[in-house]
Amino acid sequence: MKNTPDFYDKTKRLIDIVGAIVGLVVFSPLMLLTAVYIKLISPGPVFADIPERLGKDSKKFRMYKFRSMIPNAHAYLLQHSELYEEYKRNSYKLENDPRIIGGGNFMRRVSVDEFPQFINVLRGEMSLVGPRAYFPFELRDQQRVFPESRPYVERLLKVKPGITGPWQVGGRSEVSFVERAKMDAAYADRRSILYDFYIILKTPLAVLQARGAA
Repeated sequence: MKNTPDFYDKTKRLIDIVGAIVGLVVFSPLMLLTAVYIKLISPGPVFADIPERLGKDSKKFRMYKFRSMIPNAHAYLLQHSELYEEYKRNSYKLENDPRIIGGGNFMRRVSVDEFPQFINVLRGEMSLVGPRAYFPFELRDQQRVFPESRPYVERLLKVKPGITGPWQVGGRSEVSFVERAKMDAAYADRRSILYDFYIILKTPLAVLQARGAA
């Protein structure tokens, strides 16, 4: 049966709510241990103090993530111009990021830092499955460098970003920005309940393989 927009939106929201509640309950022990570890290993907040992300229709929101970097990590980057230029050249990531705290690489590799995003799902800012939640400055700068990505960006911003999505299970941050935006735009065009379940089922393997995590 083909999904109508109304059926899809209502069913997806129900799945999001149930999935987020189950996720918070199941992973609560690991989330508690992660929060305690962060407080012990690094002074500062448990959640990352990152810039706002862009959601559906370019609406800004605060994404909840466990902090795997030093406090004020983005401000640190802006204060070190060479690092910031490298960060932009490498699709907004650093190979050997000096801001990462002890154990931070492991948290990011196995996606433990992403678990608080279930809160964003409950709040209706994100979905379990969707495009990547981009930084506003990231989309602005990347579209200047890669103008061919603009139609893809316009399409991917028509849906809620997700905790997981097509590029996460198909290569994660190993793919280029244009390819990532193209995959996210294709998801926005193709989205269906069955496709969402397919991506959810593929996510654990992608996390275990830790392909391109960043």
